[in-house]
Amino acid sequence: MKVTLIRHTSVAVASGTCYGQTDVPLRDTFEQEAFNTLQALAGMHFDKVYTSPLSRCVRLATYCGYPDAERDKRLMEINFGEWEMQRFEEIKDPRIQLWYQDYYHVAATGGESFAMQYQRVAAFLDELRKENYTHVALFVHGGVIVCAQIYARILKPEEAFEQLTPYGGVVEIEI
Repeated sequence: MKVTLIRHTSVAVASGTCYGQTDVPLRDTFEQEAFNTLQALAGMHFDKVYTSPLSRCVRLATYCGYPDAERDKRLMEINFGEWEMQRFEEIKDPRIQLWYQDYYHVAATGGESFAMQYQRVAAFLDELRKENYTHVALFVHGGVIVCAQIYARILKPEEAFEQLTPYGGVVEIEI
């Protein structure tokens, strides 16, 4: 099955801000970015379309012609718990140093680790594989795209964030 992963457009959040599952606004450039994404999807036909329930993904799915895309919480970005909406450099929690050393296994305080995010994305993809679809679209977040690429054996966990998909970017995988 072909899975097209579409990352939401850029967010109106200061650079360096930890915003994972916070429902943040999009930048004023949404229309142009979304148009570019729509152009990248031109000619593609999907058997099913899913989206993260966060508004930044729903809005892009709607713009691209999928207002009824099925929302699934497993497609949400990583949960940064108590760190949400703080600038990374201003987080006083001593666990942040542990997280910097091993983000794969160490969870944000009150949140989840990358391994936990991967487990929920993998569970979604495991279920999806049981369906008889040919081509599915997912309107999601950068971390979810990385998880899907690890699942498809395109990336290894240790190189997860070396090639983060740009805002509005489109990635195709086979599962």
